Amino acid sequence: MNTKSFKADILLLITAIIWGAAFVAQRVGMDYMGPLTFNAVRFALGAAALIPLIQRIDSEKKKDGTYREVDKGSFIKGSLIAGGALFLGATFQQWGLVYTTAGNAGFITGLYVVFVPIMGLFFKQKTGLPTWIGAVLAVIGMYLLSVNEGFHIEMGDLLVLICAVFFAGHVVVISLLSSKIDPVKFAAGQFVVCSVFSFIGAFSFETMTFAGIWAGIVPILYGGLMSVGVAYTLQVVAQQEAKPAHAAIILSLESVFAALAGWLLLGEILTTQGLIGCGLMLSGMLLSQIKS
Repeated sequence: MNTKSFKADILLLITAIIWGAAFVAQRVGMDYMGPLTFNAVRFALGAAALIPLIQRIDSEKKKDGTYREVDKGSFIKGSLIAGGALFLGATFQQWGLVYTTAGNAGFITGLYVVFVPIMGLFFKQKTGLPTWIGAVLAVIGMYLLSVNEGFHIEMGDLLVLICAVFFAGHVVVISLLSSKIDPVKFAAGQFVVCSVFSFIGAFSFETMTFAGIWAGIVPILYGGLMSVGVAYTLQVVAQQEAKPAHAAIILSLESVFAALAGWLLLGEILTTQGLIGCGLMLSGMLLSQIKS
């Protein structure tokens, strides 16, 4: 492994750790405010955190003569579509975290890496045998993790499962549009759209108070600046050297770090059945990244 690849792997691992710990921040944030309020503020912070990076990239491109003006039509359309998918995924995830643990949410959200190649079938993208085997393992693991006696799935886990479907759709949308739009500006645009939709929802269905936001300022800052701003930047930098499938495998470890963070910081405990389920889900996630 060369030095650049090693550095990329380290950055991706740090990204996975930040994202895993973010599930704890998101869980704690629900003690002070509603899901839509939390997402509205954190995605606004995430968009703001990308402004310095955008300015630096534009400055460097202007110096070396590679700067190109953004196609406003494609940018607005892409931001609305991706931001809408992100809004739905983030909303169901945050809503689910009101009723489930950070560990469960981390593993179930990670199922998007299995859903993405399956969704690709609708766009005539081939899906190999490892993906189908991975999907079966992930479903069995989800059953062991979330279903109790009497075949009853917990409401929070079901909401996070729905979020994983929307996040998979979000990944597919980005793969179709990102080649046409500057990736960092595209990210900031979708964060703004997600924040605006969340603010509209929060004003309509929740009681937003400055006192509640201030009381949960620590999880909001972590969720906005670290999870959205810093982690996304590290991912962009790392994936300049790491192959997509390789990067996806490392990033899928966020589910493991979510469980560890939930155990260390919130005292969450997984049963033996739950641990086996998590192991099967993680195996399914990894298998889904292997090409036939």
